[in-house]
This record gives sequence, C-alpha cells and structure tokens, in this order.
Amino acid sequence: MHSMTGFGRGTHAATHVVIRVEASSVNRKQGEVHFFMPRDLAELEARLRKHVLGRVTRGRVNINVTLEHPGGAGSGVRVNVAKARALKAAFLDMSRELDQEITPGASDYLRAPDVFLFEEDYKVEEVWGAMKSALDEALDGLVQMRAEEGTDLKAELERILAHLGALTNEIEEHAPAVIANHRENLLRRLRDAELDLDAGDERVLKEVALFADRCDITEEITRLRSHFRKFHAYMNSSGVVGRSMDFLCQEINREFNTIGSKANDATLAQAVVNSKTELEKIREQVQNIE
Repeated sequence: MHSMTGFGRGTHAATHVVIRVEASSVNRKQGEVHFFMPRDLAELEARLRKHVLGRVTRGRVNINVTLEHPGGAGSGVRVNVAKARALKAAFLDMSRELDQEITPGASDYLRAPDVFLFEEDYKVEEVWGAMKSALDEALDGLVQMRAEEGTDLKAELERILAHLGALTNEIEEHAPAVIANHRENLLRRLRDAELDLDAGDERVLKEVALFADRCDITEEITRLRSHFRKFHAYMNSSGVVGRSMDFLCQEINREFNTIGSKANDATLAQAVVNSKTELEKIREQVQNIE
C-alpha cells in the first residue's frame, strides 16, 4: 500500500550536459504527469509520460528537468533580428494609432517568444538515455517515499479500524437490550392505560416479535465484519487499492446508516454516530492512498 505523496531527485551526465530531474507527487483520482523542462525537449514528453505512468498509477506527478553545461559550455544565444524589428514596428504602429509615444523596453523583447534563441550544442536524442537514467533515479526516490508514507498510513488505519471494530462489538452487545426495553415500555404503557394484559399474552408477544424483526441488525453486523476483513486485506496488498478502499468506506457507511435507522435507541444511536466519526477519519486517509 502506497501513499500518493512523495519526492525524488536524480542526476545524470551526458556528453555535453548534466541533466537533473526532480519528481514530486500529490493525490489525484487519476494518474496525471506534468512537465517543466526546456522547450527544445518537448518532443520527449510522450516518452517521458509513458515511462512515469509505468511506475506511478495514481496521483499528480510533477517532473522538473533542468540541463546544465559543465564549465559553461554551450554555443550561446542568438537574436532573431527579424522578430525584434517586427516587435519594434508593432510598437510604432500602436504609437501612431493612439497618438502617444510607446517604445518597447528590454523586458518586452525578453518576454516575446523566439526573439532570443538559446542554441544548444546537443541533440535531443543524444540526451534521451541520460535523461531516462536521471528520471529513473528520481522515480526510485519518489516511489520509496510513497512506500514509507504508505506504511505510516497503514498503521494509522489499523488503529482506527480497531476502534471501529470495538464500537461494532458494543452495538452488537447492546442490541438485545433494545428489544427487552421495548417489551418493558409496552407493558408499562398498557398498565398506564389500565389494560391489564399478561406479559405472556399472544398479542403482546406478537408485538414484541414484530419489533424485534424490524430492529434486527444481525445482517448488518455480519456485513460490517466482512468489510473490515476486506479492508485489512487491501492494507496488506502491494497493489493499487485506493479506489477499492474508497468504495468499501461507502459500503461501511451504508451499513451504519441502516443500523442507525433501525436503532430506536439512544445508546445505539450514539454508538453509530461515534462509528461514522471514525469512518470519516478513514475516508480522509484513503484519499491519499494510491
């Protein structure tokens, strides 16, 4: 069981450049990969995305790629004079139209795309192998951190599930008292109404039996324990279990809602409220499980 939060860093050297990759991830319902890297490496994005999703199934993963030239190598910067002149001409046209002198500053040329061309002394395919190695190193760190956090999440979930199991036992142990209390309340109301019926009267027994049938929560308790066992199985799995756990939380919530609707008893109702509070803690943790 892995968390969806993690971070990793990798470095690898090619012939002319040193490639540094940082990978970070946060929780998302689906698998998303976002890249931040030099524009001239954009053609590698599809391959990089496929490689990342081969290691990470769920979560938003940010991949930051930087290239450094050892000893300041690199062929430098070239100015696209035609685009610079076109930008200046556009400002002159705007000045005439607005009857106001507007001149471009240095920042305008820097912000304009392709006015400054940064020429590199490497080819994209030549750095692919080094980039893949750096990416693998970063992903190794990312996955390791996600696994360690998953271990911490597992310990917390086990603690909450144990409490939830104890509350379920309390509900099961108190359930017979609900029927006994109803029987006593029924007989008391009959006496208050001066209807002196014996506790063994067939009509009294039938009313108590109908109430017991309506309040029976045996099936709900059985399903809850089955869901708890399944949840433990998911926690001990090495696969992707986040969505399955989220669905199981919905099923557990449904059983507690049914018990609450059948309760007709303050003690049971409070136990159900406490159980749903613990279940909400589980649902919050599950949102960060891969």
